[in-house]
Amino acid sequence: MFDLDIRSRKPIYEQLMDRVKEMIVYGSLEPDEQLPSVRALSAQLTVNPNTIQKAYRELEREGYIYSVQGKGSFVTPAEQQPQQMKRDEIRAALLKQMIEAVHFGFTQPEVDAIYVEAMQLKERGMSLD
Repeated sequence: MFDLDIRSRKPIYEQLMDRVKEMIVYGSLEPDEQLPSVRALSAQLTVNPNTIQKAYRELEREGYIYSVQGKGSFVTPAEQQPQQMKRDEIRAALLKQMIEAVHFGFTQPEVDAIYVEAMQLKERGMSLD
């Protein structure tokens, strides 16, 4: 469920955050679905519980999950997630990537084709990983 690369330069908590976000976006994790407890996920991944807690805390700060005292962490329903803030973040990241793509010669039709491919992958519930 949560595959992490311990040899990656990317911190484990960020890998976990990315994986949870991906699972939410692709529908693998449903709204109000409970996430594994910090202790259980820590044991499953053989990762320090503080690392899991840090990832969950950041995901909650970003609006992807919410916590219920004594019950655990749950996926925030899409309509309650801070959409505009996330859209602004994605736009900035896309703009940065687009500048690089233009620099390396990508054309408008090539970029359009990538967008269409992304839509098709999303519809099929697939990711690049």
